[in-house]
Amino acid sequence: MHAIEWWPAPAKLNLFLHLLGRRKDGYHKLQTVFQFVDLCDQIAFTITDEAQIVRANNLADIPEDQDLTLRAARLLKKTSGYPGGVKIKLQKNIPTGAGLGGGSSDAATTLVALNYLWNLHLDQTALLELGLQLGADVPVFIQGMAAWAEGVGEYLEPLDLPEPCYLIVYPRIRISTAKIFSSPELTRDSMPIKIADFLAGRCRNDCQETVVNKYPEVQRALDWLSAYQPAIMTGTGACIFARFASKAEAIEAKTCAPAEWDTYVAKGCNRSLLYPCLEGVQKMAVGNQ
Repeated sequence: MHAIEWWPAPAKLNLFLHLLGRRKDGYHKLQTVFQFVDLCDQIAFTITDEAQIVRANNLADIPEDQDLTLRAARLLKKTSGYPGGVKIKLQKNIPTGAGLGGGSSDAATTLVALNYLWNLHLDQTALLELGLQLGADVPVFIQGMAAWAEGVGEYLEPLDLPEPCYLIVYPRIRISTAKIFSSPELTRDSMPIKIADFLAGRCRNDCQETVVNKYPEVQRALDWLSAYQPAIMTGTGACIFARFASKAEAIEAKTCAPAEWDTYVAKGCNRSLLYPCLEGVQKMAVGNQ
């Protein structure tokens, strides 16, 4: 048995989200821009000689059959034929059902970390194919670069974006992505745009109107944050965010937020924090040889 340090699983923001239509399989055709932030879950992997894949800690909000770290590890083991197992300890810092992609990021970190720790040597293309089986947002976390995304989120074009300071507001409402995407009132007929349109601000979140109609507290959070800077919802909610000129200004606004909300000051990152961690582990391994 070999214990491994903590690996980061960063949150993401959808800087916009347009829904272009719905496929026969129920997935939505979309356009969006993903950018990571330095708010991260942390995952520890203990490699074992036994074949079992198990959790090392209980997570009250995440039943085992919904734990994407376990699903990712089992998919990787089945695909690769790896004989051993792993104990996975997940420390959740990203709120669940908040539009920040925490579960998808946890899955991606599990695939990338275990590919290395199990010495599988799968290339990124293979990992991306596995990630898409677990969820439409998983591939961007595996690619690890801020990106323009199309399809169901699997067609990714890396972008070099400003990396501002964001204030993220979570009004403590857990929202089901499936529930929002199945809502009959959801707009699904946006016309495709170009990256230049996004850069000029000609974009929005097509899910936002449906969410605020169902969850007035999200509208309240939008109204509050918009008094400081233009705010938008990420993903299917419930988190909303705004960019600030400095960390100090974001912190100042955070101190005024209603006490019943959770707030996070986070830096935008064009490169996922997962990959500097992987590179550090690889260099340490070489140094210990």
